[in-house]
Amino acid sequence: MDIHEVVRAGVREQRELLDDGAVSVRELVDATLEGIEAAAELGAFTNLLREQARAQADEYDRQRAAGEALGPLHGIPVAVKDEIDVAGVVTTFGTRANRTPVAADAEVVRRLRAAGAVIVGKTAMPEFGQWPFTESSTFGVTRNPWDLSRSTGGSSGGSAAAVAAGLVPVALGGDGGGSIRIPAACCGIFGLKPQRGRVPIAPHEHLWWALGVIGPLTRTVLDSAIVYDVIRGDARADRFHAPDPIMSFEEAARRTDRVLRIGFSVKSPLPMVRPDPEHVRAVSETAELLTSLGHSVFEVEPDYPDPAPAFFPQFFGGVRAEVEEVDDPALLERRTRETARLGAWARGPVIEWAIRNGEAAARKADRLFDGCDLLLTLTIATRPPRLGVLDGVGSLRAQLASVPMVAYTSLWNVTGHPAASVPCGVGADGLPLAVQLVGPANGETTILSVAAQLEQARPQARPVRRKQTA
Repeated sequence: MDIHEVVRAGVREQRELLDDGAVSVRELVDATLEGIEAAAELGAFTNLLREQARAQADEYDRQRAAGEALGPLHGIPVAVKDEIDVAGVVTTFGTRANRTPVAADAEVVRRLRAAGAVIVGKTAMPEFGQWPFTESSTFGVTRNPWDLSRSTGGSSGGSAAAVAAGLVPVALGGDGGGSIRIPAACCGIFGLKPQRGRVPIAPHEHLWWALGVIGPLTRTVLDSAIVYDVIRGDARADRFHAPDPIMSFEEAARRTDRVLRIGFSVKSPLPMVRPDPEHVRAVSETAELLTSLGHSVFEVEPDYPDPAPAFFPQFFGGVRAEVEEVDDPALLERRTRETARLGAWARGPVIEWAIRNGEAAARKADRLFDGCDLLLTLTIATRPPRLGVLDGVGSLRAQLASVPMVAYTSLWNVTGHPAASVPCGVGADGLPLAVQLVGPANGETTILSVAAQLEQARPQARPVRRKQTA
């Protein structure tokens, strides 16, 4: 297989090729870095870790030659969203206001390295991940590999673009209101937001308190499961904890014989949101496909809890807390300084009240699963927008522009339930379509099993070429 085809392969395929000796880790890493540099127009990466990655690759090749025990990701190139610490590198959070390299890896990065992953670079995000559009005055815009004039969504837009374009097989993202699922939907890849507490966020005390979680973006369900089995599990310092799953995530992704009750709805948890007809059709067609696969599928009318009282204090307070830690506040975007001012009230007791409100919302949301095993909904209400959504707008207008993107995703950050964006073809505009599968508490294994069934029945489309429309 040509080395460039190896780079575009997934985690499982790369692992097999490395194990068979068809390619060395150094050859794979060199070709990966070359491909990232050739695709600089995407704006997917903020920092390429060339020397670190090549040194890691050489060490992993030495370990294989010496017959040492190898981890499940031995030699696999991985990208990391720029809100997750990588030792010796500035964690920018998408801002120029940070300039001090961190001393140690985040716990999730430590686990990746222990499994043999090669960290090749940091990926782009909007400043502090505030918006579902990956646009930044520091790093510019991140372009959708399907159409360079379109947004990747956000805030994990750099990670999504890198994976969708075949630059890396997996990239870590973070999700505080949809930031894994939204860019996965815009870029036509798989993105699972895990149960709250499933993946450690150490060394940070919180990622927007109870809202934020960390997880991978991949092109296949199985690849996501393989990576999750490496990074999941409590860290002692975590505030939130999730019980061990009933099976490994990889086992769940390989179990495609489960027959479940699946409710579907196109109703938005946020009022006054009108979904695009293509997205409504995608839900309907996916419901029909699931029925043909043997599931009991029926329309439901969810009584959603209101996420706003829990979401906004944690959003404003989370951004404000991150702003207070930067090296040079004067270099923050004007819009971010405005968010921090608007969030001055979101402190201490207010945050704790919001978390308790979210726990009450979770108990109400739990009742949605009394009659079904999974809920099928839209991921985003609108088609991937054109770039420039944030040009010249302040915090409040940016929030209004964000509503159609987060309407179907943010509730599940408030409640902590797992949810995934699953690709489901291509729309009339040539851009990807996606649906969302939401599970009960600790229901990632159920989501993975059904998502894998959908993937087998409806193979995922890939960008044929990057283009730019007028």
